[in-house]
Amino acid sequence: MAMEAAPVNPTDLAALKERMKIIADADPKQYHNEFSLKRYLRAFKTVDAAFQAILKTNKWREEYGVDRLADQPAIAANANKARVLRHRDCTGRPVIYIPAKNHSSERDIDELTKFIVYCLDEACKKCFEEVTDNLCIVFDLAGFSTSCMDYQLIKNLIWLLSKHFPERLGACLVLNAPMVFSTIWPVIKAWLDENTAGKVVFVSGEEDLCKYLIPDILPTDM
Repeated sequence: MAMEAAPVNPTDLAALKERMKIIADADPKQYHNEFSLKRYLRAFKTVDAAFQAILKTNKWREEYGVDRLADQPAIAANANKARVLRHRDCTGRPVIYIPAKNHSSERDIDELTKFIVYCLDEACKKCFEEVTDNLCIVFDLAGFSTSCMDYQLIKNLIWLLSKHFPERLGACLVLNAPMVFSTIWPVIKAWLDENTAGKVVFVSGEEDLCKYLIPDILPTDM
C-alpha cells in the first residue's frame, strides 16, 4: 500500500528550481527534474539544505562513477546478492529483491556497495514518476541465520537512501523472518529515522504479501 508523499511548499519549490536552473544552465549534467527537487525538499526540509544535498549528490555520482557501474566487475560478481525485478509491486513501484541467505560479512564491502548502488540506480530508472517515484525493497529472510547478517551493508544502504536517494524508499518488505531476527531488528531500527522505520513491513504470509505484490514475481533461482 502506497503512502501519500508529503506536500511541498510551492514557494520553496520555486526557489529551489531557480537555484538549480542557474547551475544546470552552466552544466546540464547538474539538472534534476521537479520530482527530484520535491524529494530533496521533503527529505532535507529547507531550500538551502536541499540545494546543498543535490550538489553533494551530483558530485558523489560523478566521483563514484554511478553511470559507469554497469561495466564494473562488481556487478557480475555480486549478481546473487540482489536483483531489480522485471515486474512491479501493486502500486507500480520497481522492486529490488534481496535474498538474505546469499549474504555474509565475508565479502568485499566496497564491491558489494557498488552493486547495491547499481541496483538502486537501475530501479530508480524504472520509476514512472508521474505514477510513483519510489521503490519497494524486499528482504527475503528464508534460510537466514546470524552468519548471513551484514550490518555494514545495512548501514551503507541506509546512508545511500538518506543522502543520495532521498525519499526513494516507498516500502521495505521483510519476508520469512525467523525468530532469531527479532534480536537483530532492534539494532537496525535504531539506525532508522521514524519516517523510514514506518516503511518497514514484516509480512506474515502469502495473503499478507498480496497486499503489496504478486508473490509469483519473486525469483526462485536465487
